[in-house]
Amino acid sequence: MSASDRDNGELKVESTNIKTAPGVELSEQQKTIVGSVLDLFAGRPSLAKLALWKDDGLFTDPLTIAQGRKQYEAQWYGLQTAFSEIERLGHEVKDNGNPIRMSLSTRYVVKGIGKEQKIDSEIEITMDGDKIAKVADKWNGTLPEGTIAQAFRRLNAVTVPTMISVPKNAKEDAERGNQ
Repeated sequence: MSASDRDNGELKVESTNIKTAPGVELSEQQKTIVGSVLDLFAGRPSLAKLALWKDDGLFTDPLTIAQGRKQYEAQWYGLQTAFSEIERLGHEVKDNGNPIRMSLSTRYVVKGIGKEQKIDSEIEITMDGDKIAKVADKWNGTLPEGTIAQAFRRLNAVTVPTMISVPKNAKEDAERGNQ
């Protein structure tokens, strides 16, 4: 189902205090895009935020290559399932071009076992018109190489949507506490 085929609710971006490097200024649209992506990384997804993405958009990180709405939406909603705490330690937009580049430092606590992990990322947000075409999350500035790593990342993108349910509409999203 495409984002335009369902009730996504009102867009409410929580991350509005966006830090930029000296000399980097963001347009209002870029602030909305960056804020919505920061919300996603904080485990605060919503259908309205994901409606900012192209249906065939791409999300990549060292664990997954998620192509298309079904795969990337499950990745973002999966953060709520996997982690009991997600704390943004810091961020800074370094480049307002295409892609928009920012550094992001986040602390995650794995649900059930309490294991804490800090991840420092370089994030690239690539736009296609007014929609997000790709978000690349490079832990410590890199993504894994090699055939085995690529196969694992693709498998993860296919299996996560079978385990994680994505809300069907804004009402169901709100019932889960998302906005």
